[in-house]
Formats: sequence, C-alpha cells, structure tokens
Amino acid sequence: MDPSVVLPVEAEGFVQSLETFSLKEVGCERWFRQHAHIEKLNMQAILNASAMHDEFVKELLVSYGKIPVLVHEMILVEVWKHKVFPILCQLEDFNPKNTFPLYMVIHHEATIINLLETIMYHKESCEAAGDSVLDLVDYCHRKLTLLASKATREGATTHDPLGSDLMKELQMQSAAREFEISLKAVSVLRFITDHTESISVINRMLCTHNMPCVLVQLVDCCPWSRCEEGEVEKYINGRWQKIPAEDHLKMTKLDGQVWISLFNLLLKEDCQRKYDFNNFNKNQLLKLRGFLTEVLIDQLPNLVELQRFLAHLTVTDPAPPKKELVLEQIPEMWSHIVRENSGKWKAIAKYQVKETFSPSESDLRLQAQRLNQVYNLDVMESLLPEKPKCGCCGKEAAKRCSRCQGEWYCHRECQVNHWSKHKRACQLMVEATEKIQRDLNINS
Repeated sequence: MDPSVVLPVEAEGFVQSLETFSLKEVGCERWFRQHAHIEKLNMQAILNASAMHDEFVKELLVSYGKIPVLVHEMILVEVWKHKVFPILCQLEDFNPKNTFPLYMVIHHEATIINLLETIMYHKESCEAAGDSVLDLVDYCHRKLTLLASKATREGATTHDPLGSDLMKELQMQSAAREFEISLKAVSVLRFITDHTESISVINRMLCTHNMPCVLVQLVDCCPWSRCEEGEVEKYINGRWQKIPAEDHLKMTKLDGQVWISLFNLLLKEDCQRKYDFNNFNKNQLLKLRGFLTEVLIDQLPNLVELQRFLAHLTVTDPAPPKKELVLEQIPEMWSHIVRENSGKWKAIAKYQVKETFSPSESDLRLQAQRLNQVYNLDVMESLLPEKPKCGCCGKEAAKRCSRCQGEWYCHRECQVNHWSKHKRACQLMVEATEKIQRDLNINS
C-alpha cells in the first residue's frame, strides 16, 4: 500500500481553512499551523502526481478556489524576505537561541512554489488561478531575472550584517533556498505558457517583461550547470550531480522547460501577434540558433519548428504588433502588500522579534511535534526520484542503518563490511540529530 500524508477528507479540511495573512502575522501560531497544512498538501500532491492517480489535492484547490490564496501567501513571504528579514537581522536586541521558526518562514515560499509546480501542470489549475496568474507571472519574472544574473547561485549571500553565527547561517540557507525557488519558477512559467489564453497574461509576459529575451539569457548562462575542478556538474533533483562525459549534451528537465516556454511564446499565434520583433529582440532571439544542434533537437523534436522560425527570422522583418485597445488587468498582490506596509518595516520587525520569533519552550515543542508528524521518514523516502543505493556495493537497498537512519544497505553482510568506514559518519549524524532535538525541546 502506498504511503499517504493526508486522507482526502483531511485534505479537504486543510484546503477549506486556507486563508491570507497580513505581513505582521507571518510566523504567528495560526500562520505556523497553516504552514504545516500546506506542507502536507504539497507532499501528498507530489505523491499523487508521481503515482499518476487521483490528484485530489489539485482538485480540492481548484474546486474551493484556493490557488489565489497560495499565490498571495507565497508573495507575502517574498516581500517579508526583502523588506523585513534584513532589518530583523540587524536589530541589536535580536540574538535568538533558536532560528528554527525563522527558517520555517523562509522555507514556506519554497513549499508553495513546489506545490504550484505540481498542480499548474494541469490547465484547470491555471484557469482556477484567475487573475492571480498575472501576479504569478510577475513573481516568475523576478525569480528568472535573478537566476539569469546568477544572483541566486548556491553560496551567494543577500545580506552581510553584523550578527550571530546562527543568523549568518540562516542567511546562507536563505540564499541557497532562493536558488532552488528560482528553478521551480522556471517550470511554473512553462506551464503558464502552455495553458493561458488570457490576452492580459500574454501581454504581461511578452510586452511588459519581454520573457523571450529573459529565457534567451537563461539558455546562454545555464545557471543549473557548472564546472567544478574540471568536472561538469548539473543541478538535478535538488542537488548538484557530476555528469559523465557521454551525458554532457543530455538535456535536463530545466533545459526542456526553458525551450518549451520559448517555443510557446514565439510560435503560438496569439503570442506572435503581440510580440515586437524589433532589432534588439530579433538579435537576442537569433542567439538561439547556435544552441539548436542536432543533438538537442533529437531530444526535443518539436524544436525543429523553432529552428525553422528562427531561420525565417534572419531574412525577414515581421510586421510590428498591431496596436489594440485592450483594458489590461494588472497584478496587485506585491504592490498592495508593499503599499499597505510602507514605512512600517522596522515596526513589523520589532514586533515580530518580541511576539513571534522569541518563542516560549512550549511553542517550540509544539512546532517541533507538528513538523515531526509532517516529515514522516517513510513518506519522505517515497518522494525521492530514485531508490536508495547500498553504501557498500551501490546496489538498490532496502535496509537502513538503525542508529543514524542515514545510510542504506542491501544486505547485512554489506553493512558489516562497511562499518569501519561508516562508523565515524554515523556517530556525527547521531550527535547532530541529538543536538537538533535538544535545541527544539529547549531542555524540556
């Protein structure tokens, strides 16, 4: 029987209760409870999509009209990270013994973009998102622009304040998380280009943000690929992996998402009518010809149509887009949150230091217990893209080290043979786990 995080009836209660919060309320007990609910919904949505059966989380979010709530809450945390978090890090009287609640706020944005990536694959989700798709397009543009400028590469830091080692570590975690979030935004944008028929959304992508040129930049700099000590590494399934020489030209999922987005934005009839193929845009797009090799097209055959279009573009000047009188909708979430809290950033930070991010022992225990229920090991393992491998021989493994829970083995013999190598790491993992538990429980 497949593991499940939530039953459909429980998921329905979680979805129905989803609500929007104010910036001041970020991290409060009610907010934290909703975070745990969204985390469970996210895990269940991934499980259902992976097993390709009854995607009831997606159906509930669509039928109860809660996708705009998810988009709002994601942008709310994004604003918090930009406007409140830097001030909070610099407050002299803020030196928390435990940064766990702060980390969960930073992690919240990643949870929601992950859930949106899973459900926006379906056209009905895009339709149910309504006007919030405009806000989602703006969000994706912000993330893709950061990605193209390599500002979110792993190890980058966004702030450099004075502060405790705990806070500096939290900022490093936030920067690394930002990179992962931006990669998810690539997929979300692709699904919007697949499904949207809204003139306002198309106009926002093509005319306001010039998404085709942003995507050309991503193809050119390919931030999910790097060379370390002479070896090619690519960011796949949430981690950097060494790529053997024979697979250097193999397309990753992220490469595919960018190319499909370009295909949609340049070849769909509604998009071609709206896009201005002026000299700058044309020259940027023609850079793609150098990347459209036979090896690439073999992996994504539809790109031959894009190749033909670009060949045609080299010898023609498409007519400028027709000026149409359209009552254009504009996104409101980011601007509304910023406008509503303008001039209050420091006051919000001070309030949250006192009321939210200095939790009592009982609050921390409650949060730890709640997340302990969310992050069930059996469920987490079922979310892994590939089966665990034996730490000794590399074969598929089914047994885990009972002491540290971190290493896998196919047979007892392999575990015994590997113990001399694993012993030190095992001890360190046990000590680290015990330390985290002590921090969470505050010596309870």
